[in-house]
Amino acid sequence: MNFGSIFVSEAFGTGILILLGAGVVANVLLGKSKGYDGGWLLITFGWGLGVFAGVYVAYKTGGHLNPAVTIGNLFADADEYAPGIPVTAANTLAYLSGQLTGAFLGACAAYLVYKRHFDEEPDEGKKLGVFATGPAIRSYRWNFVTEVIATFALVYVILAFGHTPSGLGPLAAALVVVGIGASLGGPTGYAINPARDLGPRIAYALLPTRHAADVAPERIPADMGAGRSGQRATEENPGAPLATTKKDADWAYAWVPVLGPLVGGALAGLVAQVLL
Repeated sequence: MNFGSIFVSEAFGTGILILLGAGVVANVLLGKSKGYDGGWLLITFGWGLGVFAGVYVAYKTGGHLNPAVTIGNLFADADEYAPGIPVTAANTLAYLSGQLTGAFLGACAAYLVYKRHFDEEPDEGKKLGVFATGPAIRSYRWNFVTEVIATFALVYVILAFGHTPSGLGPLAAALVVVGIGASLGGPTGYAINPARDLGPRIAYALLPTRHAADVAPERIPADMGAGRSGQRATEENPGAPLATTKKDADWAYAWVPVLGPLVGGALAGLVAQVLL
């Protein structure tokens, strides 16, 4: 496969992943949606099924959909990213750029699906939560550690699948994502994918999501936290984002769900060289 084919495959697969993933978060967080307040498990399963669909769509390139998975393969000293796709600098760039582009476009598509709900939702914190992750308790160091560990678990298990084929195909990766969300997703909303967070965060910054009416600052209720959104705030968590009409993509935190998963993926690849 050439650069363009790899780019399109990963972009399309990642786009489907984010469309379904951001879509399920919007379904749970945005008012008047039929899935409103559906809870954590609905979102974790929604993201898992998004992975399931996205991997199938990007089958030609192995369905990485995630720079951490690509970097994990690179650090595992793999010869190929997928059958017939050698590990080269150009192919690596095709994977990474396709994933980021697809994540951005998938987030834009999810916005279009819920456009009227975004228009009527006064809480910008919930809207940001549809697109990007955020910490339940803001502590950059420990948030970073959480993302490293969670992504290490994801990438190492995916690399292990290549040595111990189960016959489950994309379903296996989907179930791992559900498991990570259910077990490790609480502290940060489990980005575990730099493209998943950065692409949609850029989309949020560019899209016209702001509600027309001015409202007083209001903290997001504790029970509205959601996997892969993480924009939760309580009186015990005064450092979390305020929910106001002021649009803020929380760029101060954005490095955590980008760098943490990249480090976790690289570590998984290095360990896989030794143990797998």
